[in-house]
Parts: sequence; structure tokens; C-alpha cells
Amino acid sequence: MTNPFGIEVRSILSVIAIWLTFVAYIPYLKGIKEGKVQPHVFSWIIWGATTCIVFFAQLVGNGGIGTLPIAISGITTFLVALFAYHKRGEIKITKVDWFFFILALSSLPFWFFFSSPLAAVIVLSIADSLGFIPTIRKGYTSPHSEPLGFYLIFLIRNTLAIMALAEWNLTTVLFPGSAGLACLVFVILVKFRQKNQKSFSTTLD
Repeated sequence: MTNPFGIEVRSILSVIAIWLTFVAYIPYLKGIKEGKVQPHVFSWIIWGATTCIVFFAQLVGNGGIGTLPIAISGITTFLVALFAYHKRGEIKITKVDWFFFILALSSLPFWFFFSSPLAAVIVLSIADSLGFIPTIRKGYTSPHSEPLGFYLIFLIRNTLAIMALAEWNLTTVLFPGSAGLACLVFVILVKFRQKNQKSFSTTLD
């Protein structure tokens, strides 16, 4: 489906989405530096790999200018992973984490075998969602270790990125849509855990 918004509107939406990317990442990186945020390094490596590959798939799927926020996000995601590693974020890597990473890389042969970027996007969307599990696990056990505002910004960013795409089809929409949904689920879960911990602490007092 062709996006009814003109190139001017889509360009503005894309610029806002890119701006939100930096708005989210700059304080997040600052939080890592100050030791207030301890991201799961391997989750970010998986997200970086999936996001960069999806960018190329979206180009093939005629995503147009709306693909730029995804490209910027892929680069900065790898930067977060590198920064977190040097600051000794959570680097424990399980066999399940390796499975997610290999699944993400397997999208390339899927693309080649089926001669379709959609096949790669489906695999990447699954890998990206599964790759969120280590962070969800950490957020559940340590609900105050992640800034929820960061994920809310990305929920909005992904929505704007979808609106900025030249073509709306599964190849271009599936990945940012599933990633946005994952952010929403994460925020709700962590908020629930924070509320429960506060109630428990109040009861003890």
C-alpha cells in the first residue's frame, strides 16, 4: 500500500523519528557511563544486527526516506552495545542468547534462498522479539535497572518511522511494528513489577 502522505510530510516525520533516536540514546549512554543503567550487552548486539539487516530489506521493499531512522538506530544500537561492554554492563551470555544471535544471522541465507527480503524480515522480527527476552528477564528481576522513558520514546519513534515509509507492506512495517509492541509490553511489565515491589516494601515497613 502506498503511503498517502506526501514526501514533505514523510520527510518531517523521518527527521522527528531520527531526533527521537538521539533524544533516547544520549541520556541512555550517559546513564551507562554513570553506572545507573546496566543494559544486557548481548541483547543490544542482537538488536544492532537485526536492525541493520532490516534497513537493507526495507530499501528493497521501497521504504524510501522512512528507512533512515532504522539505519541510524542500527548504528547507534551497536554503539550502545560497545559502550555497555566497556562499562561492564551485564555480559553473561547463555546458550539461549547465542541461539537468538545465530537466528538473527540466519536471516541472510533465508533472504538468499527465498529471493525475498520479506523472508529475512520475518526471521529478523522473530529474532529481535526473542532477543528482547534477556532484557525482559533482567527487567523483571531488577525493575529499576532500565529507564522506562527510553522505551516509550522508541515506541513513539517506531510509530513515526512507520508513518514515514513510502510503502506500507509486511517487508517495511513488520519489524518496526513488532519492535514497538515489544517496547510497550516491556514498559507495562516493568511498571507492574515496580509497583509490586513498592507495595511489598511498604508492607514490610
